[in-house]
Amino acid sequence: MSQMAFFSQKSIKAPECWNRLMTFYYTISPIIEIVIIAIMINYLLSFFWNTRSMDLILGLLAFLLIFAASSWFSLPVLHKLMLEVSSVAVIAVLIIFQPELRVALSKLSLKGKRYKEITEFDKFLDQLATSTYRLADKKIGALIALENEDSLDEFALKAYMLNANFSSELLESIFATTTPLHDGAVIIRNLTIVAASVILPLAEDTSQVAKSMGTRHRAALGVSQLTDALLIVVSEETGKVSIARDGIMTRGIKIDRFKGIIRSVFNPPLKKTLQSRFRLREWLRK
Repeated sequence: MSQMAFFSQKSIKAPECWNRLMTFYYTISPIIEIVIIAIMINYLLSFFWNTRSMDLILGLLAFLLIFAASSWFSLPVLHKLMLEVSSVAVIAVLIIFQPELRVALSKLSLKGKRYKEITEFDKFLDQLATSTYRLADKKIGALIALENEDSLDEFALKAYMLNANFSSELLESIFATTTPLHDGAVIIRNLTIVAASVILPLAEDTSQVAKSMGTRHRAALGVSQLTDALLIVVSEETGKVSIARDGIMTRGIKIDRFKGIIRSVFNPPLKKTLQSRFRLREWLRK
């Protein structure tokens, strides 16, 4: 009898624990829903903000507001009309904004996002190298400042602000001698051309500046002594490409070494990932 009572008590306690667990779940489920909805709304707003798709979001909010008002104020004709329009509007939105929705869904994949970031950097580096050495072949002087961790806003704010997406055509057109922005430096932050015709401070120590070097080389050396930026100089006299970093000027750089130097400075996430994988393999071998 004692054993039967023991098993009967266990069978009674199990449903009680389950009921308590389900009661606790039903209590916190509204909070979970609110958090998920908040994350979704934040993602949608951050993606569509300042794009043409933002008009879609505002229109959708206005539609929902009118639909709610038709229910609250008992407007049956308007409510019926909104229901009929909504069935057609969903299909129209999916067709019209199909490219934007595809991009938004693709960004949900962390693997795809990382791959995209790497390929964007490679594309930027190829375009930058092509433009730089095309200017060098034509002996068109150029001074390009690649911003690293130290901000160059104190120099950019005194020049012509562009804030334009980087492209090789835009960079070469800026340094064309027939344009008003060719005299001065260009500041690039990530994949954006921030400013053009920037006046940079000259280096006081000219021990590394040869007689064949001009004002561009002195300015590049000066900024590299003050910040951690990487400066690219195309000589108008010789057509050689030089790089200044940490107060050191390296002249006559070929395109392969040019890409290697920039990649080693501005692509640390990939480098860190490879190092972490290498260390993990060593740890597993041990």
